Amino acid sequence: MRLLLTNDDGLDSVFLHALARALATAGHELAVVAPASEQSWIGAAKSRHRPVASAVADAGLGCPTWRVDGTPSDCVNIALAHLLPRDFRPEAVVSGINIGRNASLCFIPASGTIGGAWEGALHGLPAVAFSQDLTAEAYAAIKTPASEPAAPVLASLREAAAHAARLVPGLVGATAPRSFVVHSVNFPFPCRADAAVRRTVPARIVMGGLFSPAADDGTHRFVFQQGEDVSPPAPLTDRAALADGDISHTVLDYTRLGMA
Repeated sequence: MRLLLTNDDGLDSVFLHALARALATAGHELAVVAPASEQSWIGAAKSRHRPVASAVADAGLGCPTWRVDGTPSDCVNIALAHLLPRDFRPEAVVSGINIGRNASLCFIPASGTIGGAWEGALHGLPAVAFSQDLTAEAYAAIKTPASEPAAPVLASLREAAAHAARLVPGLVGATAPRSFVVHSVNFPFPCRADAAVRRTVPARIVMGGLFSPAADDGTHRFVFQQGEDVSPPAPLTDRAALADGDISHTVLDYTRLGMA
């Protein structure tokens, strides 16, 4: 397949590179258009109030690659309209692998990774978003400047990327053009080669405050929390599947919004 690949952690993310390598090894033809810097928690935002620059990049991925100083949605929109060669017509948009899970109603709409995939769906393409769950300690270590992922994280990432490469053809093939569907796939930590794929729904999370009290200068700082899970016992949620060590596959069908 010809795939447009993006993410929200930035072009230099080891997680993006692992997915690109796995997809290429599986025989897919890639073009990568990713943000110049991390764009987490930005959802489907587009940079309306400023110019957005794009440039060819050499990221060592062995495929046409661009760096865009905007959001994941900017990346996909600009790529499809202006960057991709005329003879490269992507059959799907793939976003990820995100550093950290994108599970539950609380986090799915906020995810830049899912926002990038959604931009593909808005262009009528099948779209898949991949995310890797992590412990709080592993996540903090990765986000430490100039740090490298620990060996257990890299091992889990390799398995997740291999799963992703196997899943893409089936997910894309099952999604009709212009269906406005995003497949959100979350990998457990650690991710095993024999991890089962479970169909899930987003967990229902009640989220409280995410910012600190005002400091002396009147500013508030982002403080992450997991929120309270108020999901009913059934159907199986994305968070519950991850807790069981399974791969969560949630179909986000945006045509059903507003339906009883």
